Amino acid sequence: MNWITNYVRPRINSLFSRREVPENLWIKCPECGQMLFHRELEQNLNVCTACDHHMAISPRDRFQALFDGGIFVEVDVPKPLEDPLKFRDQKRYPDRLKAAQKSTGEQDAMLVAEGEIGRTPIVAAAQDFSFMGGSMGMYVGNAIIAAAKRAVALKRPLVLFSAAGGARMQEGILSLMQMPRSTVAVDMVKEAGLPYIVVLTHPTTGGVTASYAMLGDVQISEPGALICFAGPRVIEQTIREKLPEGFQRAEYLLDHGMLDRVTHRKDLKNELVTILRILLGKSPAVRGDLPAPLAPASEDNPEPLAPEAQAE
Repeated sequence: MNWITNYVRPRINSLFSRREVPENLWIKCPECGQMLFHRELEQNLNVCTACDHHMAISPRDRFQALFDGGIFVEVDVPKPLEDPLKFRDQKRYPDRLKAAQKSTGEQDAMLVAEGEIGRTPIVAAAQDFSFMGGSMGMYVGNAIIAAAKRAVALKRPLVLFSAAGGARMQEGILSLMQMPRSTVAVDMVKEAGLPYIVVLTHPTTGGVTASYAMLGDVQISEPGALICFAGPRVIEQTIREKLPEGFQRAEYLLDHGMLDRVTHRKDLKNELVTILRILLGKSPAVRGDLPAPLAPASEDNPEPLAPEAQAE
């Protein structure tokens, strides 16, 4: 009896037991509740295939979709003091930074890169909301200044993708000082006669909205993005009135003159190329003028074939 109970039954159960499915294979849309396969969602740039809800996308994934061939070069950002105020709440500030760096794989809440989109050279900066809410600290200020200096040095437009909950409380007044620093950086780009375009993504709030996120020559937003200084819930509690439907969302701001465009993520690259080439006084981009990819190598042809050889 013990032999059957302790050996035979577990052996049979192991043969017919269900395999565990990894939890990250399916992602639930927060808007419509549709279950989306992770690969299908990635191919659709983290936009729900059922309701078109724009989910968060990391700066690195965004740049791979934005730049031609997914090729870009990161711009170095000077590292600030790690914990200038020796801030501590439930955790020490350095511990929070290390946890965010481990979960995102990034140094901080902004990534700066240079490359080409539609054969148009640009410098781009993007915030990562998953890194401590995309909060604006000294590193983010340094990143915007580095992006502006690089754009001026190369005489390229600057495109910035904002996504933030505001200033970083762990850095106090030093975080708030990034508002005038980033404003000066934007002025550097404009004084050089270079376009500065801002793409506001969900959410863009607080001191970020009150500084560099609203200084673009052209203001574009993704659909449904929350864009504000104080959130709607805070405003409702303050004035004790019900706010209009869709208040502080991208479409509402577009109707009231705060934005120039609301553009779907899959159309954003072509939109940026068109606007940049107009502002730079260049001819329209030629669609499909990139060289065809090389044919894969085979046993008969160990070297990849050029398109001309493929035709022969």
